[in-house]
Amino acid sequence: MNKPIVWVHGDCLSPYNPALQKYPDAPAIWVWDDALIEEWQLSLKRLTFIYECLLELPIVIRRGNVAQEILAFAKEHDANLVVTATSPSPRFNDICNEITPSLAVEVLEVEPFFEYDGYIDLKRFSRYWKVAQKYVFE
Repeated sequence: MNKPIVWVHGDCLSPYNPALQKYPDAPAIWVWDDALIEEWQLSLKRLTFIYECLLELPIVIRRGNVAQEILAFAKEHDANLVVTATSPSPRFNDICNEITPSLAVEVLEVEPFFEYDGYIDLKRFSRYWKVAQKYVFE
């Protein structure tokens, strides 16, 4: 029998996250990824926005090495499965690869906000929205 935890990450920071929807009673975690924050040079304004979004979700917030924090959280809850939403990030795949030797990972598909096959710079919302609005409002 599966005893899951839910891993919420920045590519599906929403109450409609399919992992939260599928397992609404499972313990859930968000991990501030120090390496990603440094790489993306996130502003205090963006970090505050993310934090305010997190406060609206039924999750535990941690900071550090994402894979290690997820594994520790799973152990604390005697979980045997990590459930999360898919992500286009190569870093997401690396984190999943770090987790899978110890725990099964179930990755759920996210319904896209709009259909687009090209490249979008996701480091700034305004760059994303410049492309997205053409498809959303047409």
